[in-house]
Amino acid sequence: METSSSFQQLGMQQPLEPPRQQLLGYGKCSTTGSDLGKDSGKAAGCSGSSGIGKGPVPMVCSTPCGNPYAGLVSHLRASWLSGKTRPMEYRVAQLEALGRFLDDKKQEILEATELDMGKPSFEAFFSEILLCKNELNVTLNNLSQWMKDEHVDKNLVMQLDSAFIRKDPYGVVLIIAPWNYPIQLFLVPLIGAIAAGNCVIIKPSEISKNTERLIAETLSCYLDSDCFAVVTGGVPETTRLLENKFDYIFFTGSPSVGRIVMTAAAKHLTPVTLELGGKNPCYVSDTCDVTNVARRVVWGRFFNAGQTCIAPDYLLCTLEMQEKLMPALREAITEFFGPNPRESPDFGRIVSDKQFQRLRVLLGSGRVAIGGQTDEAERYIAPTVLADVLPSDPAMQEEVFGPILPIVVVANMDEAIDFINARPRPLAVYAFSCDSKIVNQVLERTSSGGFCGNDTLMHFTLTSLPFGGIGNSGLGKYHGKFTFDTFSLHRGCLHRSMGLETLNTPRYPPYTQQKLGLLTTTFEVKRRGTCTLL
Repeated sequence: METSSSFQQLGMQQPLEPPRQQLLGYGKCSTTGSDLGKDSGKAAGCSGSSGIGKGPVPMVCSTPCGNPYAGLVSHLRASWLSGKTRPMEYRVAQLEALGRFLDDKKQEILEATELDMGKPSFEAFFSEILLCKNELNVTLNNLSQWMKDEHVDKNLVMQLDSAFIRKDPYGVVLIIAPWNYPIQLFLVPLIGAIAAGNCVIIKPSEISKNTERLIAETLSCYLDSDCFAVVTGGVPETTRLLENKFDYIFFTGSPSVGRIVMTAAAKHLTPVTLELGGKNPCYVSDTCDVTNVARRVVWGRFFNAGQTCIAPDYLLCTLEMQEKLMPALREAITEFFGPNPRESPDFGRIVSDKQFQRLRVLLGSGRVAIGGQTDEAERYIAPTVLADVLPSDPAMQEEVFGPILPIVVVANMDEAIDFINARPRPLAVYAFSCDSKIVNQVLERTSSGGFCGNDTLMHFTLTSLPFGGIGNSGLGKYHGKFTFDTFSLHRGCLHRSMGLETLNTPRYPPYTQQKLGLLTTTFEVKRRGTCTLL
């Protein structure tokens, strides 16, 4: 996935100017004089519904401290230590406030994403609102069950005791979101972080500037400002933000920036989830419905103008299948976007000049079989298919992350699998075939964060499936209950009786063989017997 901002400088330690934007007067050391946790109604200037537990702007000291965000982090940590976020009623109220945010700001979200990258309202509603509402409702429907202690098996000595897993919040967590799905990719992690009882700082991408402004100006009208904050800005602000100690960091972006985030987290031994990306291969076998393959691949590759971390990054197929696919792909592109996709209201634009220039270089790979037209003024790149692409071509050296689909010719399925396995493990692997054995072969013989057979992107829409990468494509998983678990410390707990001391004597010195025998009898786990059916 492309980086959430242009982080070339991220991680440098030189002195930086204070951030250009700060939230609610933070940025200096907060004093102990603020009334943490008191309700004060709606924040000034908010037009939306107010979240519960609104707190006053804390007092700040007159001398700036070493880090401009230290006061904000310490304020949220004090709120978390007060226990404010732990009750289920509080979590539910904040989650319901997020639902109101999505309802109230629906039109503003559609307008902001259209301004940022020409995102069609249909795609924006589906990906930025509907999928978020699904995550929210799944969480609200199941939160009471997820929060319950999970009781576990016990040995003979502890049959009268209580052994359980407690789902504790981590504390103050940081969510750094990217620009390509600027609402969904901050909101879905935020839903899980709130559900788990954490305080949260959200850093939206400055590249999708209209959406960033919407989040910064309106989210505080819905959430408790004592426990949740938005920080805006670019590389310098993010660099200084990462200097602070967080209890968990959730980052979505590119592998190169993921390494920087992980390095910053390591200084405080902070656990991380890294949702990255990579080159997602799509194998198309010789036994498939070519028309259906073309429609599903075109939809997945050109949704959001190709700026999707799980889009099929390149096709692998035989030369014969490439020739069959080409007219079917052309027909699907025309069906979806018309004879001139530039005029289609259903096809987006590239988010920035930098990304446009990067993508235009990739058009020199292989030969342009479909599309290839560009307009720098509009940041328009037509839905493009590149044929006969070589592994050494520019389009195969980096994640495409745009409306360009390279096709690499292979001799057969075995060569395709070897090609996939010779490269960093991707976020998704796709396989198309009318023969389920071929799809299963690709699944069993490759490794990736996720897998989808005979379609693209759709596995992402199921909250019941974990979403995340492996190796270069990421670390950790989320969606549905997996998000709640990601932001929860699974705390192993044992509560024993103060009586029945006789049961404990075999473990105390002086040691004897008799005591060892008793311990073995009561603690040993034996393998269950196996039964072979004749």
